[in-house]
Amino acid sequence: LALVRRHGALARADIARLTGLSAQTVSVIIRALEKDGLITQGERVRGRVGQPSMPMRLAADGVFSFGLKIGRRSAEIILMDFLGAIRERRHITYRWPVPDEIRSFTIDSVNAFTAALEPARRDRIAGLGIALPFELWNWVEEVGAPAEDLDAWLGADLVSDFAHAFSFPVFIQNDGTAACGAELTFGRGPEFTDFVYFFIGSFIGGGVVLNNTLYPGRTGNAGALGSMPMRMRGTWERGETLQLIDTASLFVLERMLQERHLPSDDLWLSPENWRNFGTPLDEWVALAARGLAHAAVAAASVIDFPAAVIDGWLPGNVRHRIVEATRVELSCLDLQGLRAPEIIEGKVGVHAKAMGAASLPLSNRYLFDQSVLFKDAS
Repeated sequence: LALVRRHGALARADIARLTGLSAQTVSVIIRALEKDGLITQGERVRGRVGQPSMPMRLAADGVFSFGLKIGRRSAEIILMDFLGAIRERRHITYRWPVPDEIRSFTIDSVNAFTAALEPARRDRIAGLGIALPFELWNWVEEVGAPAEDLDAWLGADLVSDFAHAFSFPVFIQNDGTAACGAELTFGRGPEFTDFVYFFIGSFIGGGVVLNNTLYPGRTGNAGALGSMPMRMRGTWERGETLQLIDTASLFVLERMLQERHLPSDDLWLSPENWRNFGTPLDEWVALAARGLAHAAVAAASVIDFPAAVIDGWLPGNVRHRIVEATRVELSCLDLQGLRAPEIIEGKVGVHAKAMGAASLPLSNRYLFDQSVLFKDAS
């Protein structure tokens, strides 16, 4: 399943070659997966020597999963099919997240999405994945929330709450790591064995891919790139440390707009509906690019990543501008002793966190782990 997922479609002979299994064993496995409705036959491929090959593809309706993204300014929940297509979606915005509101939003949405499925397909729901920032109660000043409201997250246990509310398993992951997992599975994964990943949201975050595998780290918080120190202000003895969060996050753009008495609500509703933010957007893109260039080089000094992928809750044209500006900033840095990573755009886009969350039940149940792809397709 992981091989077919990665390549889109594979003939039995290719599966046997890539796995080292015998043709007979592969045929037995394929028949079982077809019977379970997890894969389906594609169109015959002719023109080669011998019999026409019959590539196998994942069945879109084979498995469904829910993905919940909890952010500091908005939440999103999706119903995703086996191919990664979003079948249903809901989105809410708020000034700051409150556990009770998130619980109600999630339960109502899951029940509505389930009811929309044909009855025969409801038992194909693999579970619910949750992507949220770790330490959601921190950065009170940046969020502008009362400390007591964010402190409610200290005692919240959404996994337990939803496990009691639903009949399927529930999983949780850091939101940046989840977005990185979505890029690995549905985006740039086939192009790079290793990459560092940045997702620009209300707070910037990220993730790490090593050997075609998402690397969550010892505590699940690897790739906490938003917390990367960027520079010092003031004297050496009494300076202030800034983080990447302070330069490349959407809350920084929001503040720039508010300082000019410009409306900023569009930032959180839908990137497709962003208005022309003019000079504040230009200034923020330049600021974000400087921070991203430094962060990409810092990451490459630890692991020689060939690529740094940049995505986010952004319109496509703004993401493109940030990537181009980051490339320019990178070219101005001292790179002695380093090989600079290629700065590239992500492919998954604004729904990466929710899609990464929805991938968690699939990974657990159907082993969509890139580490099982133990032979290079080439």
